Amino acid sequence: MINYVLFDGPKIRPHLLPLVFTRPMAELRVGIRTITEKWTDWLGVKPTHYTQPYLQGKYPYKKSSDTIYLHGGLCPNERLVRSLEQLKPGEALLQGPILLAVRAKHIALEDLVHDNPNFQKQYYWDKVTVIQRLPDLVVHNGEQIKTDFDRITAGRTSEPITDRFTAYYNEEQIFIEEGVQIRSAILNAENGPIYLGKDVQVQDGVIIQGPFAALEGAVINLGGKMRKSTTIGPHCKVGGEVSMSILMGHSNKGHDGFLGNSYLAEWCNLGANTNNSNLKNDYGNVKLYDYTTKQLEDTGRQFVGLFMGDYSKAGISTMFNTGTVVGINVNLFGAGFPPKHIPSFSWGGADTGFEPYRFSKAVDVARNTMDRRGRLFTEEEEDIWRAVYALEQNEIPHVPDVDED
Repeated sequence: MINYVLFDGPKIRPHLLPLVFTRPMAELRVGIRTITEKWTDWLGVKPTHYTQPYLQGKYPYKKSSDTIYLHGGLCPNERLVRSLEQLKPGEALLQGPILLAVRAKHIALEDLVHDNPNFQKQYYWDKVTVIQRLPDLVVHNGEQIKTDFDRITAGRTSEPITDRFTAYYNEEQIFIEEGVQIRSAILNAENGPIYLGKDVQVQDGVIIQGPFAALEGAVINLGGKMRKSTTIGPHCKVGGEVSMSILMGHSNKGHDGFLGNSYLAEWCNLGANTNNSNLKNDYGNVKLYDYTTKQLEDTGRQFVGLFMGDYSKAGISTMFNTGTVVGINVNLFGAGFPPKHIPSFSWGGADTGFEPYRFSKAVDVARNTMDRRGRLFTEEEEDIWRAVYALEQNEIPHVPDVDED
């Protein structure tokens, strides 16, 4: 039996920081599912991950004498899966300079590159979605919602919309799981499907445009305006206006304010009236911080918003510049626009400057945050944080001892 492994491309992964500081690339959510969940559905078996050593304890790697290694940012489709079935040992599947997959025995992570001379190259010419940069997650979210929607709902029947004050358009493209509560909402699926997962709450006055997905336990607060190509992950709470954005899970933007062309990882929180810019006044291309060059790089895109790592928080009325990157465990507050890149484990704001977020304090806050949701912050996760803290120590304004009280 073929072993399937999702690998973190050594030349691609750094471009997806800070979102992959705490997870492999394939654990990112785009569309309704994570990339791992997509492959599990298509293959009928859950792949393992070949990633950074400090992540392997939580995301173990299964070795085998016959393995198909899959690019961690690669989203499956029917033609691609059929092409993988034709791969022979020693053959690699490429699209241009991108290594999509290779069938081989165990090989070193750094050797999983397109120009490896030991691979017998085959080329894939059909359309394929590969996540390689942060904005790709948002750009491809709408199409991935549609693809996931078709897979999830095939052969199934939606729960009915029973609230007589809720208006809906193109009902065939609306799917509701059990336990969903909808009150006096507008659901418009004319331009894409709407998927509401188990126990989702859609409160009074909410307006939703498809393609859109809200996953299990998510809450869309009173009067929320959910625009197209938006995914609200499990147990998130959102309000205000959200457009072309993804919240991975357990993150909150519960109040008024705008979030556009943005990605929040897990356990993030945006205070009331927080807003981000997603378009420059001169309509030019947006520059975004890149961890490989440690400077702002032209994205080639006009609409780029906020990218925030796990456990980061912003106080009330925080204003984010176009194309802002926030690391993990950042606590932002105060007036003014913060910098376009805030390193992990930083505490402060534009008017106060930044100081280190003490490691012990960050862990205590994380434990309390997860405890409120009935979740446990494990030693395994703390070890991952320590590794990230060490990796980011040159970026943090001042580095105290990690055990400092």
